Amino acid sequence: MWTEELKEAAAFIRERDDFLVVSHVQPDGDAISSTVVVGWLLEKLGKKYTMLNEGAVPSRLHFLWKSSEILSLEDLEGEPPKKFRNVICVDCADYARVGRTEQWFAPAAELLNIDHHPTNDGFGLVNLMKFNAAATAEILFELLDTMELEPDTSAATAIYTGLLTDTGGFRYANTTPLVMSMASRLLQAGVNGPELAENLLERMSAGQLRILQRGLSRLELSSDQRIAWLWVTSEDLEETGATNEDLEGLVNYPRNIEGVEVGLLFKQNGEKSVKISMRSSGTVSVAAVAQAFGGGGHVRAAGCRLTDPLPEVIAKVVGEVQKTLDSL
Repeated sequence: MWTEELKEAAAFIRERDDFLVVSHVQPDGDAISSTVVVGWLLEKLGKKYTMLNEGAVPSRLHFLWKSSEILSLEDLEGEPPKKFRNVICVDCADYARVGRTEQWFAPAAELLNIDHHPTNDGFGLVNLMKFNAAATAEILFELLDTMELEPDTSAATAIYTGLLTDTGGFRYANTTPLVMSMASRLLQAGVNGPELAENLLERMSAGQLRILQRGLSRLELSSDQRIAWLWVTSEDLEETGATNEDLEGLVNYPRNIEGVEVGLLFKQNGEKSVKISMRSSGTVSVAAVAQAFGGGGHVRAAGCRLTDPLPEVIAKVVGEVQKTLDSL
């Protein structure tokens, strides 16, 4: 079955031309890596393509092959210069995650949906979905094998970046024997593993350090100490000189406290818009909690967005997590 899905995705790519490649809003390591891997694949096949995201590429990922060619809607004004009939969506847990890039889709656009999130509902004409994959980059590695395309150092580095970031440096439970065998092949292809680990997992900007200090000063725990959370605002980012990408990994701090089952990060944008990031030890499916609020993700990592004042959002989400824990 999986082999047939890979072949169907390969046929979608081989039989068409002039693609739009998009990933999810506020892109992370796997999203950008997957975007450039698909771009690399299309270029190898002599296809025309455009890479696009609603947001900008995080600065720490600027080293990736042709990441500078990923268009950002933040920098574009007016109507799209053209609309695309052939669209490849990577790492989008559901259709809404493509964000405003949908404006570039033709009315009769046909989508290839490549993803690893269990909450994905198969929104593509062709769906290449593997819910136990560590990252979308893992799926793309298998797709390249199916299409008999051997990744060069540039493509291998992008795939390795997706695996590295979505497995937390090969520490999370999604670090399978298959992931490690892929990592071995990628290292053999010339990937500089230690350098990527240093730049992507270890190095911290001054803004990131300051927003971490501020967030940790607000850390709270539930009465049974199984839930921990912290919150930051857009004003905090401005005052500390931090950026949205500096928030990545902040949710792990409450989760890493001994005895905590679920860690939460609340990021307030304006008076009534709050983004929630969730991490679980695995006892609770935070994907299910996120879905209850219109979001999605994985058992151990998920998120959602609510349009209520911050105190109400914290009470609602912590309450839902507590209810779920109490039911186990």
